[in-house]
Amino acid sequence: MSLLVVGSVAFDALETPFGKVERTLGGAATYFSVAASYFTHVNLVGVVGEDFTEHDASIFRGRRIDISGLERAAGKTFFWAGRYGTDPNERVTLATELNVFAAFRPKLPESFRSAKHVFLANIDPTLQRLVLEQIKGKPRMVALDTMNYWIEKTPAELREILAHTQILMINDAETRMLSNEHNLLRAARHIFKLGPKALVIKRGEYGAMMVHDGGVFAIPAFPLEEVHDPTGAGDSFAGGFMGSLAHAARMNDAVMRRAMVYGSVMGSFAVERFGLERIRHVTRGEIEARAKHFYKLTHFQLR
Repeated sequence: MSLLVVGSVAFDALETPFGKVERTLGGAATYFSVAASYFTHVNLVGVVGEDFTEHDASIFRGRRIDISGLERAAGKTFFWAGRYGTDPNERVTLATELNVFAAFRPKLPESFRSAKHVFLANIDPTLQRLVLEQIKGKPRMVALDTMNYWIEKTPAELREILAHTQILMINDAETRMLSNEHNLLRAARHIFKLGPKALVIKRGEYGAMMVHDGGVFAIPAFPLEEVHDPTGAGDSFAGGFMGSLAHAARMNDAVMRRAMVYGSVMGSFAVERFGLERIRHVTRGEIEARAKHFYKLTHFQLR
């Protein structure tokens, strides 16, 4: 079953202790789409500029990703430059140039409007609502990502879209900011009153936690000796998570726990090299092997 994603497609310039890259394809919708395409067909909606080449497009076309909703606009593609130190959780933004993304207004192709699984990546809540208004019928699952800027600057608009969301995917700092609760379990209960039925908290090198009516499930991050580029970790996690859910025939606690594992697997591949270099070349066998390793990491017997 296909999965709709709406978000940013960008070019990134990155610097980490492992090296530098001057121009690599990135953006939330990019990482999400590539990760999710290992599990299901993806329909991508975004905007790029005149500097987006056929080579860039081929990265999507070589996979189960439909980019007929990727708008071409006059100008340059969204650009972000950042630097990471030895702590992958801390980054310094060196440049942000919105370019064509500043005027982005999502337009869903007719073939995308019957989407049953929707992921609204980190964009203005007003635009997220515009996406849902273009969808025919009621999606089976709507998941949403946001950030501290929207929580602080557009609280009313964010709460409006949360009322139409089943899964909220944010980090622990954003969870506390949105709920005004320090304890994550109490924060989850507050957020559920806003609409979502499940909260997935992305915790970087400490893994991820899911809270929903089936209980609480926490998973560690996959142990890696080297983290070359953390940029796409969270969006790749979301892609693996939602791709796994979209592929499932039904929705229950076991299915959501499995999705958490696949999300963590895809996030771990994303950080092993710069940009999409690792995650777009991973094999299905490698994905399944790493998922089994997660089972070994967390399985134990009391007696």
